[in-house]
Amino acid sequence: AGIYSARINGLDGMILTKLDVLDNLDKIMICIGYRYDNNILKDFPSDSDILNKCEPVYEIMDGWKEPTSNVTKFSRLPKNAQKYIKRLEELIEVSIIIVSVGAGRKEAIMIENPFQ
Repeated sequence: AGIYSARINGLDGMILTKLDVLDNLDKIMICIGYRYDNNILKDFPSDSDILNKCEPVYEIMDGWKEPTSNVTKFSRLPKNAQKYIKRLEELIEVSIIIVSVGAGRKEAIMIENPFQ
């Protein structure tokens, strides 16, 4: 759905929120397609009748089991968190420019300033 959203909205960059919520997971699942009638659909089905008959296809990545909530620079994130973000960028084909790592306004990592 992220790829579909980025494509139809013509996004230049995305904000990834709630990265800290994933901190305690052993594995992280990313939906990379949809199984429909023994076929794998790479694109998000826009037809609700087809979507209702789909099963998600996941890529599984290792979690990081380290807190991200006090991190202020991308390079200081756990390596697996960095890999996760980079993989999302590859799949969505849009740069992730800000990553939120907590509920507070200042709990965000600005990878790229969207205002410059």
